[in-house]
Amino acid sequence: MKTTVFSTHKFEEPHLVAANKGKHELNLLDVRLTEITVSLAQGADAVSLFTSDDASTEVLDKLSAFGIKYIALRTAGYNNVNTKKAAELGIKVSRVPSYSPYAIAEHTVALILALNRKLIRSHNRVRDMNFSLNGLTGFDLNGKTVGVMGTGKIGAILVKILHGFGCKIMTFDTSEDESLVEKYGVCYTDCKTLCSESDIISLHVPLTPSTKHLINDKHISLMKPGVMLINTSRGGLVDTKAVIQGLKSGKVGYFGMDVYEEEEGLFFEDHSDEILQDDVIARLMTFNNVLITSHQAFLTDTALTNIADTTIYNLDCFEKQIDSGNEVANN
Repeated sequence: MKTTVFSTHKFEEPHLVAANKGKHELNLLDVRLTEITVSLAQGADAVSLFTSDDASTEVLDKLSAFGIKYIALRTAGYNNVNTKKAAELGIKVSRVPSYSPYAIAEHTVALILALNRKLIRSHNRVRDMNFSLNGLTGFDLNGKTVGVMGTGKIGAILVKILHGFGCKIMTFDTSEDESLVEKYGVCYTDCKTLCSESDIISLHVPLTPSTKHLINDKHISLMKPGVMLINTSRGGLVDTKAVIQGLKSGKVGYFGMDVYEEEEGLFFEDHSDEILQDDVIARLMTFNNVLITSHQAFLTDTALTNIADTTIYNLDCFEKQIDSGNEVANN
């Protein structure tokens, strides 16, 4: 099957080639799929997309006009695809529902520890031959209350890790996982209570209309002074401007983010020779109690191998006209 692979990054290319084993004709492109670049998909049977690719109505219309009937996402999320329009055009969409929830959960803990123990600031000091410990005081995770919003695969693994640190864990989700209650003493509660009683809050819910800007002025006002906020889920869950105000007032004491609501066209690219045009993230970068990674949480060898294997498997199933079990519901 001829497949145009958009947004191919150097870190994933060898994994895709190895998983493919020469079965499909992959045209690996480093450019994002947009209305401008969609013409590069002409002659293909399918396209493969990453998180920052645009599969909106206009783009899907053009893909359909080129005769493309399949989209193989290399992500779990699919909020960048107009699935209703894809269904109308007869374009089937598959995804990678799970690649390594451990990778995301472990990166979340890395952000928590790095912010708490001020590791970045400490490292920079030592490189400047400054071995002073002033201003580097952290806190024990043991005994702290951590609010985990969302107890799916990633949230459940995070709960397990945090339990090992001796944390008291509160959770908020539409459905309760009784095994987490039994094994780790998790307390399910409502969003308001979680915000008001947690020392650390970590987000692990999908981005939907109801969760858009879940962290906003209202919920921040309920939080403890100096709260630590971590987002390794979806950028749109956080009203970034509200967090900036929280950081300025001291209400938010630490902010770790691996995702950003305006990351499209910014993350995954080298802009070191350019003037940063995004004033919001530029302001975030001025805080010494903010740690930003550019959608890096998934980036482990295990995850990349699983993503590639599942993507090629989905293409195999498209070609054979069989159900992979990874199709996205068109709604």
